[in-house]
Amino acid sequence: MNAPAQAQGWPPQPVLTARRVIAFTGMVFGMFMAILDIQIVSASLAEIQAGLSASAEEISWVQTAYLIAEVVMIPLSGFLGRMVSTRYLFAASAAGFTLMSVMCAQASSIEEMIIWRALQGFIGGGMIPSVFSAAFTIFPREKQSIVSPIIGLVATLAPTIGPTAGGYLTDLFSWHWLFLVNVIPGIGVTLAAWFLIDFDKPNWSLFKTFDWWGLAGMAALLGGLEYVLEEGTAKEWFQDERIVWCAILSTVGGIIFFYRAFTAATPIVDLKAFSNRNFTSGCLASFTIGIGLYGLTYLYPVFLARVRGYTSLEIGETMFLTGVAMFFTAPFAGRLSAKVDPRIMLAIGIFGFAIGTFLASTLTKDWGFHELIWPQIFRGVSLMFCMVPINNVALGTLPPERLKNASGLFNLTRNLGGAVGLALINTLLNNRWDVHLQHLRENILWGRQAADEALNNITQGFSSLGDSASMAATKQLSFLARREALVLALGDVFLALTFVFLFMLVVLPAIKRAGGAPRGGGH
Repeated sequence: MNAPAQAQGWPPQPVLTARRVIAFTGMVFGMFMAILDIQIVSASLAEIQAGLSASAEEISWVQTAYLIAEVVMIPLSGFLGRMVSTRYLFAASAAGFTLMSVMCAQASSIEEMIIWRALQGFIGGGMIPSVFSAAFTIFPREKQSIVSPIIGLVATLAPTIGPTAGGYLTDLFSWHWLFLVNVIPGIGVTLAAWFLIDFDKPNWSLFKTFDWWGLAGMAALLGGLEYVLEEGTAKEWFQDERIVWCAILSTVGGIIFFYRAFTAATPIVDLKAFSNRNFTSGCLASFTIGIGLYGLTYLYPVFLARVRGYTSLEIGETMFLTGVAMFFTAPFAGRLSAKVDPRIMLAIGIFGFAIGTFLASTLTKDWGFHELIWPQIFRGVSLMFCMVPINNVALGTLPPERLKNASGLFNLTRNLGGAVGLALINTLLNNRWDVHLQHLRENILWGRQAADEALNNITQGFSSLGDSASMAATKQLSFLARREALVLALGDVFLALTFVFLFMLVVLPAIKRAGGAPRGGGH
């Protein structure tokens, strides 16, 4: 052990074996499946709705139930990992996730689907933070420049290609394969976790001090908050009674959770990691990255579907460029992270996000694949430049005994960033759409020469409809106004996101460069 390690009390560097590399590879596959399943259904909700005879309101719960359940498990997984060990937690999570995938595929009603999706999200959520903590547990520091890009690529590529993969599976087979595709990889991941993970031991004594009140409070806090954020825009926020009750539930749950976090002998989630300045700054950056990751994955399909009329498959093919940019950037970002201050890499990544969204803010109704090339390239490259160093910034200066718990909190902030970002994006989009629509209506009032000429030209196009031509032309003019208003509103949202990313640059000076203390622990 070297001097810095002795001075800070770090355990000796772990011995990297082929067994551990294979085990970690299996864990990464498991994390990929869990994150992919957040978005894989998004492009195929109409097919699932038809197959289960569900209403428009009910079908949204196929995604919402998964998100609510997963966001509760992610921070809980830190405690469970310490109590039952990474081996048992990951094997159980992979097996349960696979079983729930089968149950989702054979669901015969929307009620069954919602139950199985919630269980799938809750059980699968245990795999995500475990990978982040394992990376710092089993790999020596000199290998982090290789491991971090892999984790960053998987964590960001999975939600990016989710709609594309879902569209292909549904078109080629049926919506059932959105879930059945998990079965064979899930079995492989389960076996790899059970037979190969060996880098920590369970601490069954923690079960005696399990904080059930803390768990109930955390579930109410995060579950209620996720529902409010997911459904708030569609239900006009606090105009809906269920939103109000979920907000109250979340508030009461938050009071219980934070009280137990500071008074329980063994809290369900240890918040002491936030006393580390790097961890807190890293979580704030992760929150912002979540906005960029999930917010832009949502915005581009909205434009392509509602304005350009693209199918799910066409949208996936158009957006796949982001994944290509990420794939080719990952190894370069990994090598660069070993030589460059992580704060500089973060600054480049966040500034790249800002450039991409600023370019997108000038979009028009005619934009397609070619016009979106540079915004997507900037997004893909920036995601890698952010995700590679952010893992080291947030987790790289923490003692090994805090890694599992901190990893759950770190991943939670990215998911919450996505949820908050989507809620704010939808609210701003709807507000700006109304503003631009009102402005356009004022400019196409009857009697204005340009409006009359446009209406006459459209009416001539519908001349074959006879007496109905005038009504059809009026509807078409209204549609064109709404479409143009939506394009202008999307431009406003992209511009607002630009300022969000630029503001994040102000936080970066608060981050300290990670020292040279070796990581590791657990043999």
